[in-house]
Amino acid sequence: MTLLIVDIMTGTESDWKNVIAKELPDLEVRFWPDIKDPKDIKYLAFGRPNFDELPDLPNLGFMMTRQAGVDSWINHPKIPKVPLTKLEPETGDPMMTEYVVLHVLNLHRNLLQYKKQQNNKVWEPISQVRPEDRKIGFLGLGQLALPPAKILVELGFPVSAWTRRPKNQPGIETSFGPENLEGFMKKTDILVCFLPLTKKTINIINHRTLALMPKGSMIFNVGRGEHVVEADLLEALDSGHIAAATLDTTYPEPLPADSKLWTHPNVTIMPHVARRPPVKQLAPQIIENIQRFESGKGLSQPVDTEAGY
Repeated sequence: MTLLIVDIMTGTESDWKNVIAKELPDLEVRFWPDIKDPKDIKYLAFGRPNFDELPDLPNLGFMMTRQAGVDSWINHPKIPKVPLTKLEPETGDPMMTEYVVLHVLNLHRNLLQYKKQQNNKVWEPISQVRPEDRKIGFLGLGQLALPPAKILVELGFPVSAWTRRPKNQPGIETSFGPENLEGFMKKTDILVCFLPLTKKTINIINHRTLALMPKGSMIFNVGRGEHVVEADLLEALDSGHIAAATLDTTYPEPLPADSKLWTHPNVTIMPHVARRPPVKQLAPQIIENIQRFESGKGLSQPVDTEAGY
């Protein structure tokens, strides 16, 4: 059996072979474009897929992606018609967890304002809101979002979440469905967007939903750039209704040089760096799923291709 790794975005060929060989010594690992005979390939792991270049893999059993979002290619006409899984630990990604907590606390503790004061050589303490008085709202509460949400609960923040399907999570107030989005937004002081990008979630952060939030609220988007209507966000920032926004993802990526987001004083732009898992984190997910597949067990982290995530 042979695993083909395509543009996995981290590690060297030796790194991958050494880690995988310890658990699956009989598994041959090949790297694109040195594919040799396509009929040998039983497993496919990739970062940035190019299904136009990938040849037909007649014996492919299943695919694995290291990308959290699959929206840009899930409907590609040449995508192999086999099961697809994500390479995410079931307990969440530590890199994502620390990143989300970092940026929420950055917004909460006024670090953007303090940086402005430093630039102007101003020494002036800012009145600090206590965690119990700052409501954090998560759009989406999947496996990557849940760990940072739990940590924020432990830090004393009231945390709520809005999801597509009903969820029951102790310590986190949950609501679901379009009819409950308005109530969720009205009580959110810092919004953390973790949603997958689908037809139902595109442009969800727009003039209407931003206006529902309390004056002085803040936004952190770690989902997809298309979740945010840029012009509406800029209008809300300029009016002062939204105090600050941190964007790990934008549309397009990278932002064009003339985007007003680059220079807006209340916007922090990050180059889509929330999650950069190393080989030692991704390889165990590959190994586990191959072992599960070979033993006839269900795959871990399957993607619902109909739902788009």
